[in-house]
Order: sequence, then C-alpha cells, then structure tokens
Amino acid sequence: MTERRKNLLCLTALLGLMILLFSRILFTDRIVRAPDILNESYWWLKSYADMGLADLFRFNLTADWNPLINSGHTTNGGMVSQQFLLYQRLILHFIPPPASVAWFMVLHLFLGGAGVFFCCRLVGCSAWGALLGGAIFALAPENVSLINAGHVMKIATISFAPWAFYLLERGFQSRRLIFFMGCGLTLAFQFFNTHWQIAFYTCLCLGLYGLLRSLGILCATEGKPPFPLLRLLACNLVVLLFFLTSVSISLLPLADWSKDTNRGVQSGANQGKGGLERDEAMSWSLPPEELAGFVIPGFFGLSRQEAGPNPASIRSYYWGRMVFTQTASYMGLIPWLLLPLPLLFRRDRYTWLALLAIGGGVLFAMGKYTPFYNLLFDIFPGINRFRVPKMIMFIPVMGLALLAARGVDLLREERVRRSIAFQRYLLGAGGLALSLFLLLAIEAVGREFWLSTISPLLAQPTRYEQGPQLVMQRWNNLVMETAIAAALASTCVASLYALTRGWLSSRLLPCALLLLFLGDVTRINDKFLFLVDVPEKSSNSRTAVIDFLSRSPGEYRTLPMNNDDPMLYASNGIPVLYTSNPVQQVRWQEYLDAFTLNSSMPDQMNLRYLVLDAGQYAREKKRIPRKFQPVFLSPDHRELVLENRDVLPKAWLVSTARVVREGEQTLRMLQDPGFDPTATALVESPPPIPLATTVQTPPSPPGTVAINQYGRERIELMAISHVNSLLVLGEKYFHGWRVRVDGQTATIHPVNHVLRGVYLTPGRHRVEFVFDPLPFRIGKWLTLASFAFFAGMLGREWLMHRRTAVNSGQ
Repeated sequence: MTERRKNLLCLTALLGLMILLFSRILFTDRIVRAPDILNESYWWLKSYADMGLADLFRFNLTADWNPLINSGHTTNGGMVSQQFLLYQRLILHFIPPPASVAWFMVLHLFLGGAGVFFCCRLVGCSAWGALLGGAIFALAPENVSLINAGHVMKIATISFAPWAFYLLERGFQSRRLIFFMGCGLTLAFQFFNTHWQIAFYTCLCLGLYGLLRSLGILCATEGKPPFPLLRLLACNLVVLLFFLTSVSISLLPLADWSKDTNRGVQSGANQGKGGLERDEAMSWSLPPEELAGFVIPGFFGLSRQEAGPNPASIRSYYWGRMVFTQTASYMGLIPWLLLPLPLLFRRDRYTWLALLAIGGGVLFAMGKYTPFYNLLFDIFPGINRFRVPKMIMFIPVMGLALLAARGVDLLREERVRRSIAFQRYLLGAGGLALSLFLLLAIEAVGREFWLSTISPLLAQPTRYEQGPQLVMQRWNNLVMETAIAAALASTCVASLYALTRGWLSSRLLPCALLLLFLGDVTRINDKFLFLVDVPEKSSNSRTAVIDFLSRSPGEYRTLPMNNDDPMLYASNGIPVLYTSNPVQQVRWQEYLDAFTLNSSMPDQMNLRYLVLDAGQYAREKKRIPRKFQPVFLSPDHRELVLENRDVLPKAWLVSTARVVREGEQTLRMLQDPGFDPTATALVESPPPIPLATTVQTPPSPPGTVAINQYGRERIELMAISHVNSLLVLGEKYFHGWRVRVDGQTATIHPVNHVLRGVYLTPGRHRVEFVFDPLPFRIGKWLTLASFAFFAGMLGREWLMHRRTAVNSGQ
C-alpha cells in the first residue's frame, strides 16, 4: 500500500470514528446546550441555511455598520474576511440546523486532527502512530469540551494551528518558498475565524518554533547542505510579511477599531497602558494543584454547562479555584504514558520542541500562579489584551500528540523493547499505576482522617451548588476517579508487558492503545455533550410582539427588559439599544453605565419601545417613567410593549452649545431629568462657528431636518437651518464615519458623549454620512494583492512540477 493510500485510509478512519463518537449530537433535531450557542452562535449559523446557493458565493468586501445591534455596531470592517471561509458557508448551508452547529464544531476538530496527523507524518511517524496523534488532538477533552462551552469559533480557530506548523516545518525541510508563504496564509485564515486570542497565541508559538528551528539549522553539522543564512532569514521574514499582508483586511481595521474600546491603549485599564486589569486578565489561570487533573480527570469535579441541572453522568460539579470553568483540562492518560519513550529513545529536535510546547504551554496556562506569566504580562506586547491564560492549552495538546505518536512507533521496534532503558520505562509506567492504587488505598483507609482534614475545602460553595452534601459528593467522586485512573493505567501497563512477552503482536499494539485512548476520553467527553430542545423563540422567532415592532420605522430602537435575548429582535430586523459584548467602545460603555430611563438618555438614542413581561410591568409600573405607555399586549397576555412618547427624531438642530470637556460631567448632566437635548448640545471643544451659549426664552426652532435615506453605511439628510446650528444625529459617534455637507468634506464632532454632530451655517444643506474607514480600504487591497500573488506562485509551482514530470518521462 502506498503512503498516500495509508494516509487516506487513516484520515477516513479518524473521520469515521469521530462521526461515531459524536453521533449523539450530530444526528439529532436538538441543539447543544450552551448559552453562547443558544443566544449567539445559533442565530448567525442558522442564517446560512436560509440563504440561496448563489448568495453563498457572493462577496461584499465593504466595511459594515450594523444599525440593528448595540445602537449601531462595527468592527471597522474587520469581520468581512469571514466571507473567504467559503467551506464553512457550505457546511452550514447543506447540513440543516440545529445539527449543523454540532457538525460545524466536529468537522473543525477533524480538520485540526488531520493537521496533527500530517505533522506527525512529516517528522517521520508511521501512519498508525500519526493516526493516534491526530485522534489525541481531535478527541482530547481539553479541546472537545469546548463544545460544552459553546466556543464555536474558538474550535474553528484552533483547527488551523496544526496546519500552520506543518507548512512551516515543510518549508524548513524542503527549503521552498511556497510553503513559507502557505504558512503565512494559513495564519491569516486562522485569524479570519475571529478568535483573536487563539490566533495571537499561535503566532507567538510559531514564531518561537521558527526561531529555534532556524538556530538548529544554522548549528547543524550533518545532513543536508547548509541553508544559507540570508535565505533562511528571508524565508522566516516571508512568513511574517505574507501573514501581515494577507490578514490586512482584518488586522488593520481591527487594530484601528480596538483603540477606542475598553481593551485599547486608551482605555485606562492596566495602569493607563491599555488592555485588561491584571486581576481580570489572569482570572482564568490554571491552578497548580489542578495538574493532577491531567492523570485523574475528575479530581476537582467535572464541569457541566451553565444554567440547568447537573447531569446524572457527573457525580460532582467543578469545585476548583478558577472562577468557574466549562471545560476539562484532561488530554487522556495514554499519551502521558507514551511521552517518556521518545525522551529515552529519540531525543532529536522534534522531541525537544514538542516537550517545550507541553512544558511552556502548561507554564503559560498557569498564569498568575507563576512569575513567568506575570513577567510576560508586564513586558511583552499584546499579552495584557487577553484574559484566560489557560486558553493556550491547545499547544500542549499538539506537543503531547506528537510525542505519543512517536512513542507508539518506538513500541513497535524490537530493539527498543529489548533494551534495558525500556525495562526501566516499564517499571516507571508500573510505578505510576502502583502510585494511583496506593493513593486509592490511602483515600480508602484514611477516609475519616481526610474528611475531617479537608472538609472545609470540599464544602466550598460554587455559583450553582452549596450545602453540607457537597463534602461527600466531592469525596466520593475523587475516590471513584482515582480508581478509574488506576485501573486504566494498570491496563495499559499490562498491554505493554504483554507486548514484551510476545503475548500481544506489535502490529496490534497501536490498535489496542487507540481503543484504550478512545474509551478513556469518550467517558469524559460524554459528560460535556448535552442536548436540549431548540428554544421556542429560536425555532419560531416570529412572535406577536416582533410582528408589532416590525411595523415601526427602522430608525427607532427597542430595549427588551424581560430577559429576552436582544438578538432575537435584531435577527428579525428590529434595532435594539443594547447587546452584550465583552469588548465595547469606551464612550458607549460609559453611557450604558450611566444610562437611566428617567432622563433624556433613551430619547436621544431613539429608544421608542420597551418590552416587558406583563407581570413584571404590574410589579414595576411605579418605577417606570410615565413617558413610557403601554401600546401592545400579546394575545397570550404574557408580553407587553411600552412606547416612549418623548422619543426624539433621528436628527435635529440645536442652536445652543455648551463646552464640557470632562466625560463624567457630561454624563451627570445627561442623567438630569431636566436636561433637554433639543435645546442644548454638550460638546467637547469650542464650536468653529458662533453658537449661542444660553437657551433663548422663549426658544425658537433653529430649523428642520428631513431624512432622505437611512441605510446601514449611508445616511442622507436635508437640513434647513435658520441660524448657525449644530446638526445632531441620533447615532453613535465613531471615527470611521465621514460626512460631506453640500458635497464638501466636513468634520463630525462628538455630541452628548455618544452622538454625532455637524456644524451648519444658515441655509439649506444636504448632509451625507458615509461609513468608509480608511484602514479597511488599505487592508482590503493589501489582502487581495497578497491572494493574487500567492495564486501566481501556486501556478508557477504547478508548471515547474509539470515540467519536471515531463522531463522525467523523457
């Protein structure tokens, strides 16, 4: 059998195994129970099933402004690149929802596993060893339990990491430029999957790999002819430059957008240096004691999904020191038992690099518990922009998968099995099994002592559980998990011993180890795969309230106050005031923090409707301002819509401006129920034209404003101003918008902290707002040029290969 056929057979086997093991969530009309999926991912994933086939292939490479969510939302065009991920669209279109969500995640896990498979093959592993390596990456609970958390795009982003390492190593081995370019392009496509923290960590690790690999090549004294220093530097530089140009359509807009967010350099967090506060950034660090979970997966309990009863298959919910966790840190016991073999018998550069990936990744994941991460947080650019240091654990999984694949191959070599070092290895593996049984005995014999000693720790309440029953629940789970780990370790050791005695064929050993691994991780993975019925409002989102709100003009906004997901309304074309997002514009977050219904703050944001439960309204009626009056009751008498009778139009003219340079003072003035935004505008710098500083009595209207066009990225107004005025638009201020007044470029000024304003002289004016950020335009053309260049290089490679084949035939 040819190597190509072996590879195809192994990948087919891996895919078949994954479909079998995940069949419960793949072949169903239910949906994975995860808030992030039910409230967010499901909506946009489902939208592809409703698109026409031709629409899937239609590209719209323009910066987007979404007026439906968060009173106007954008990433400056940084998400447009998702259109390049055409294969994802096809998956979501042809596989019907809700199962399409699970298929999306499982197929990406397979993609990552296939990447690890080829990495293993590239460094000399057999097909069967590489199959185990790919299975470890694709099925390790550390990665699979992300399904439980609903981290759809995190899984998709992780799946590209092995391919980036594969292409870089292929470049080092072949010394061909196309592979270095392919590595940069792969990193760009990983970035397009929008989980930027995973992409950032991949780039960090790939950069370190490239540096160490290059130093190794320069220091090598045997093997291939020397790799010229300048060419080696150029190839590494190609990876960086080609990545930066390919990713520009996302990177440049997002870098510009992030400056004004609560994680940007101007956010004031992290002692004024931008990014997150230290405590928040390190809140999801892996506690050192939880390293025991690498061998005993349920040592600190096993997470179940937020919101819902603890499934019967889980004896104890997670009770460790992290704030909370939705995932498991387990990677399987078999890979750890195989890890020492390459350290004993194949200590080459790939073994040491894989060991560095494991050790360095785990050290990084421990975050605040180590001086290492604290030092990086202080001095290394970008580290302080992200929380959850544990998110880097996909790198140790890759390293462990590679070493386990090499370990399987070494077990099949007779010279290895006959060596004294192997006998010592067997003793060590047996020692691990014996240690686990000894721990189990200590737990059983000293039960009363341990319970009296650590019961305060075992009794610690969590967000979901409290009470004296937790002590025995957690203790019994700890004992049971220790017993399972001891039994599994002893079974593996018995298999290895049977191999040395000739009772087990070396050909069957990889299958035996793979089956043990599958049984081990499937037991854990099954505890993280929960299904629920598709929520009623998800399966049939057109409610009576939504039908009523849909008849309202599109420039007015709605605020659900009955715990409904705002995306339910936005997905039906109804603009909402607020949608949850951990990264917000600083101005907007400050406005939300100060927001009160008993002021003009909702009026100036065009908030016209509140949605409440009828019972909720009866209880809170006295606290709701009288300007909000009931206008619609759903037929089942459960939901009520209130209308804001003081809501302002989309735009208005103000002839009086007051300069307030401090944002906190502006917000306090806006909170005052007596403040009238139609009479006075609060600005941050002196007006360029003379405006009144006090309101006239009686006030006279400065003019009128009419809306000619209200679109997503273009708003056109016609204003008739009788005096020098400030045109105020009830839309969020953002620097990506440009304005032209009577065809001439003008300046947009922040008004009332979050709104846009344009100064007008007396007369009739045509005012046109256009969303067209410069960073996106530059990034788009850089990316398209990069794609075109890579296509040209691929064509060149094909012609060279064809010419070589023809010459060989001659």
